[in-house]
Amino acid sequence: MLMLRWYGIGAGDEVIIPAYTYSATALCAMNIGAKVIMVDVREDFNIDVNKIKAAITARTKAILPVDIGGWMCDYDAILELVNESDIISLFNPANERQEKLGRILVLSDAAHSIGAVYKGKPNGQQADATVFSLHSVKNVTTGEGGAIALNLPAPFDNQIEYQFLKAFALNGQTKSAFEKNQPGAWRYDIIDQGLKINMPDICAAIGLAQIRKYHSELLPDRKRIFEQYNNAFSQYDWAQLPPYYNECKVSSCHLYMLRIQGITESQRDELILEIAKQEVGVNVHYIPMAMLTLFKNKGYDIKDYPITYHNYAREITLPVYNGLTEAQVEYVIQSVVNAYHAVIPVRQEVS
Repeated sequence: MLMLRWYGIGAGDEVIIPAYTYSATALCAMNIGAKVIMVDVREDFNIDVNKIKAAITARTKAILPVDIGGWMCDYDAILELVNESDIISLFNPANERQEKLGRILVLSDAAHSIGAVYKGKPNGQQADATVFSLHSVKNVTTGEGGAIALNLPAPFDNQIEYQFLKAFALNGQTKSAFEKNQPGAWRYDIIDQGLKINMPDICAAIGLAQIRKYHSELLPDRKRIFEQYNNAFSQYDWAQLPPYYNECKVSSCHLYMLRIQGITESQRDELILEIAKQEVGVNVHYIPMAMLTLFKNKGYDIKDYPITYHNYAREITLPVYNGLTEAQVEYVIQSVVNAYHAVIPVRQEVS
């Protein structure tokens, strides 16, 4: 919301998002009066760039790709799209920042992907701006809160925009409480109609302690768990593994989003109940927004997003957290296998 407001987005503007994401991706735009345009995703859960192009209008001001599960979107393709001459010709700047950028803003929802890599570069260096979540269930947590990485192209000065955003996140105030309490430094200014969404210092301290050991301890531990799941489930033709790495990307291993081949949504739900009987907690990420009351009432229809539904209806998220032992992961694996055999009839060999 902070970055959309920074770009001057509001009533009458459109923001393109994937249909497969948590509702916060939509609400940040809706809560400042913008209209959300949902488009379908690909088999890897990420937004379909071809569908983005078809959704762009003269009112489009931002695209919010979402790195589902920690798997980064194709940012080069998205940036190439927004820089196409016919797309730029549609863009109608309404303020100085929009004129300076001269195109649609690419704002990455990287809530899941701190530590992920895209074409040899860590996440935060691809989109115009990248927003990380540090919520309590994320790879790095501050309890609540997040972080913004700026990567704005020239003629923007990212340091100047950073200083502005510090004030903008503190009611538009130019000095923090700590800074005002220095000798003779009590004067401050309110430079814009800001928000009150700055992170408390105690939360920041918790996050910094984890960031310092994230790449050496926390992220490798998540990869260990991810790889143990992959090694086990790759033996089964009914298991579709989540994307982990290829020649361009490495996941942050935030979620292990297992999909079961050839099942219905109701069978998936039965599987979850069977797994729960074995005292294993699993989840589903996510119920598509077009299936939720708020969005259905606004006219969104899940039939318009067939890949989104196909991914969701077969998805079960397995536990991934630091400290999960090999024995516990093996127990989860066996619980899923047992549940599958309890719910899905034995397939007959075709002669």
